[in-house]
Amino acid sequence: MTPFDTFWYSYTYNSRLMETMTKTKSIKTTIFLFFFKIAIPFFNFLDNLSYKILTILAVKQNGGIHPKHRIMNYHKFFVDNVNEDDVVVDVGCGNGLVAYDVSQKAKEVVGVDLSQQNIDRAVKLKNNNLNFVCGDATKYQWNRKFNVCILSNVLEHIADRVGFLKNIYNISDTILLRVPMLERDWLVVYKKEQGLEYRLDPTHFVEYTLSILEDELLKSGWKIKNYSIQFGEFWGVIIKS
Repeated sequence: MTPFDTFWYSYTYNSRLMETMTKTKSIKTTIFLFFFKIAIPFFNFLDNLSYKILTILAVKQNGGIHPKHRIMNYHKFFVDNVNEDDVVVDVGCGNGLVAYDVSQKAKEVVGVDLSQQNIDRAVKLKNNNLNFVCGDATKYQWNRKFNVCILSNVLEHIADRVGFLKNIYNISDTILLRVPMLERDWLVVYKKEQGLEYRLDPTHFVEYTLSILEDELLKSGWKIKNYSIQFGEFWGVIIKS
């Protein structure tokens, strides 16, 4: 074998070897990327499903009441921000537990909800200054204005939030607002970046950042008086701007 033949053989062999290695690396990369394309959505599904199942089990274990009421103690925020002579409306009152606790301090409380099922549960909570109404608070014919309007995990369920907040303008001069924040955990932001389901509840139209909330309030004629972030939620006193 001549030196040229040896060189050519070595060159050809190395070229084929490099080509094989490149193809192998490409296949491994493809498999790796395919795995992540499938695995991340799958485990995201499991994570969201686990959250829902644990919530259902926790509520059942706690006698039909979500343990977050006790653990987060968010009722105290609403009670602390009403006066004894206030007339309060709790819009989207749900099972009426917040309205009931607020009625222990305020002069009068009216809970209103679109769901008759929720109102049927709420009316079981008895207090002389507490009443419940089934209907749309923004369309109901109120014969008075309220000192305080409570919106506890309500705003995020509304598509036209600016329009809704403008309608609240005619009901009260002060809103006690509680909404979920997007940046409650890095994983939530990551899920959103990946185009995956990240919401605590699929009926949420939005989960807030402070800038998004401030923008919606500004457009609807409101502003933040004071607030705190608790358990990944915004708890704030909102007044007319």
